[in-house]
This record gives sequence, structure tokens and C-alpha cells, in this order.
Amino acid sequence: MNAIEQEGSTTYVYLVAIVAAVSGLLFGFDTAVINGALPFLKLYFGLTDIQIEITASSLLLGCVVGVSGAGPLSDRYGRKRALFGAAGLFLLSAIGAAIPKHLHEFILARFIGGLAIGVASMMAPLYIAEIAPADIRGRLVSLNQMAIVSGILCSYLISWLLSGIGVSSWRWMFAIAGLPSLLFMVGIFFMPESPRWLVKQGQVAPARVILSRVNGIRRATIELEDIREAISHEEGSVVRLFQRGLRRPMAIAIVLAVLQQITGINTIIYYSSMILTRPTGNQTASSAGEALQANVVVGIIAFLSTVIALWIIDKVGRKPLLLTASGGMGLSMFMLGAAFFQMAVPRAMILAAIFSYVAFFSVGMGPGVWVLMSELFPTRVRGRAMAIATVSLWAACLVVTLTFLSLMNILTPGGAFWFYGVICVLTFVFIWRALPETKGKTLEEIEQWWRY
Repeated sequence: MNAIEQEGSTTYVYLVAIVAAVSGLLFGFDTAVINGALPFLKLYFGLTDIQIEITASSLLLGCVVGVSGAGPLSDRYGRKRALFGAAGLFLLSAIGAAIPKHLHEFILARFIGGLAIGVASMMAPLYIAEIAPADIRGRLVSLNQMAIVSGILCSYLISWLLSGIGVSSWRWMFAIAGLPSLLFMVGIFFMPESPRWLVKQGQVAPARVILSRVNGIRRATIELEDIREAISHEEGSVVRLFQRGLRRPMAIAIVLAVLQQITGINTIIYYSSMILTRPTGNQTASSAGEALQANVVVGIIAFLSTVIALWIIDKVGRKPLLLTASGGMGLSMFMLGAAFFQMAVPRAMILAAIFSYVAFFSVGMGPGVWVLMSELFPTRVRGRAMAIATVSLWAACLVVTLTFLSLMNILTPGGAFWFYGVICVLTFVFIWRALPETKGKTLEEIEQWWRY
């Protein structure tokens, strides 16, 4: 019996979590790269506002479809195989989005990328939560969010650097994601399967080995019994999720998932380059390059804020971070809306509001919601429950992305951002009144709450 099995290895679990979080890097890159590409796609294909909304939303439709199937597939075939399938779809989408001659071909490639993101967005935090020790679970799950914002930052930086190529630069923006997709596929071969999923399948011996390597022999033995006890009391059907004892966590997860999106984050992630050029109406390739410089700053702020979240989420707790985030996001949206109501729209005020909003989101609503969604449910139904919550998230994201430009035309840009500010206020109230604190609890201890 070696020292790692006796004491456990934090290094090992961090390495496993980092490999799983590469899916978050691809998720972030594929989600945000459309921001830098849209001005060039508009010029290349001659897109209208409606066509821009459809082009940006095609990925999100794929997300909804992908996550709908991810839960049952992961419960049946395992978390590791589901992540491998996502990696293959990421690679296919990167190639497909770089080579089309017609808009419908591009939309199809982005839909395939959405399938990959849908699977990865659910499976990575779920997998990490199921393998992580309770005392650092929030930090490890937040690694996935840090990977997402790292992917966003990379996409903004690469888009800015490639913008000088000209109108066709969008092809290279998408093609470059092929390399990390391939590396992710290779890395998955070295990941263990989720020990909780193995126990559910009756494979107790390999689960014990993995838990021992993560927690050490003594803690692994205790945790293994807790997992077996928890699984013995649970039924795996979707109907079970809406029965007494699980209705509350299911409702909390769905509402949080929807609120994370309808507070307006993807108006920034997808459309900030167009928001920054809208006051002047200057839609040339050079103006797009200038807007992409500001996007790089947005990406840096998101990254640094997520690093802060990574280190404090297990100290401060989930609820205080989410309250701070939703309140700050609301103030930022009201400031952004106020900027557009001025006669001469101040670019500095727009940038300050965007930077502030992204910082608050990235330190709280971004990582916090994913952490909570991965913690709230029993092992036997966790895959299906995460699927329902994540479907709700991506459906909300699809609605926001598909309607944002139209909403600005109806309410004016200032009115649209004030609308999102009001939703941020409602989010604060929901978190304050309905959310429990899960900091420092094992998944099995959290499950016990819902039984009484």
C-alpha cells in the first residue's frame, strides 16, 4: 500500500480536474469567438440583424439539444465517455465552421459545436464534483469556470490578433480551436471514471481505488459507505426529481440556471463588439478591430475575477458571493442603460459598465451557479437533474441571444439594459430568500437536507 493510497493526493485530483476543465476552455472559446467573428461575418455574408441573431443562436440551439441527451447518456455509459464524445464534436465543429462557403453550412457547424458545449457544460462540473473531496470541491468545480473564462479571453485575444487579416479572418478564428479539441481527446484517456458512477453500476472495487487515491484509505472507506447508502435510497427516474424531497433542489437549480442567463451575460459575451460600435454606427473592419481590443480587456477582467472566486468560494461560501454578484450586476446594467440615454453616448461610461458587470458576474454568478448545480442532487439522479437544469440554462441563453438586437430596437439600447438590471434585482431577492449554503458539506450530507 503506497503513500498516496494512505493519505490521498491533492495533486492527483487537481490534475484530473484540470483535464476535465479543458472542456470548459473549449466551451468558453466556442461560445465567445462569435463575438469577434460577427462583424466580419456580417460583412462577408451581408447579414441583417435577424440573420445575425440566428447565426449567433445556432450554437445555443445545439447546446439545448446536446445537454438534453447528455444526462441519460452519462448515467448509462459514464461521465468519461460523455466527455470524450464532446471532445470529438468540438473538433468536428472547429473544422466545419472554418470552411463554409454558404451561411447555412456555417450555421450547421456551429450547431454541432453547440452539441459539444451542451454535453461539456453539464458533464465537466458534474464529473469534477463527483471526484473532488468536500473541502475543496467548490474550488475544483470553479476550475471549470476559470477554464471557461480563459477560453473566452483566448477567443477575444485571438480574434483581435487575427482581425488584421481582413474580412476572411473569421475562418481562422474558428479553425484554431481544432488543436485544443484534439489534445482534450487524448487527455481523457488518462482520466479515471467517476467513483460515484462506478458505485452506482456495482463496480465498487475500482471506485475504492479512485477514492483512495483522492482521499486516502480511511476517508475513502467512509465515503464509499456514504455513497452506497445514498444510492440505496434513491430512485433514478426523472419523475423522482419532482417528488417530495427533491422538488426544492430541482426548482432552485432551474431558477438559478435561468437567472444566470437572463441577467444579460450573453449580451456582453456575444454582442459587446456590436454594442461598442452601435453608438457611432461605424461597422467597418477597422472599427471591429478596435472593438475587439476592448473585448480583450473584458476577457482579462473575467479571468482575474474568476481566479478570485476560485480562492474564496470555499471560504466565503456560495450564497454571499451570489448576493454580491447579482447586486453588482444590477448596478452595472443600470449604469450601462443610463449611458445610452445621454445625447452624446460616452464610450468610457459604456466600457466602465461592461467591465464592472463582467467582474461581478465572473466572481459570483458564473462559478457559483455551476458549483451549486453540481452539488444539489443525489448521485443516482445527478446526471438527469443536471441535464434538466442545464437545458433550462441554455434555453434561457438561446432566448436572450435570439432576441437581444430586436429588444434593443423595441426598447432602445438603454431600455434593454435597464430591463436586464431589473432582472438582476429579482435574482438578488431569490438568492437571499431561497438559497441554502452548501459550503464544506459532502454531497451525501447535502442530500440528507432534502429528505426532511
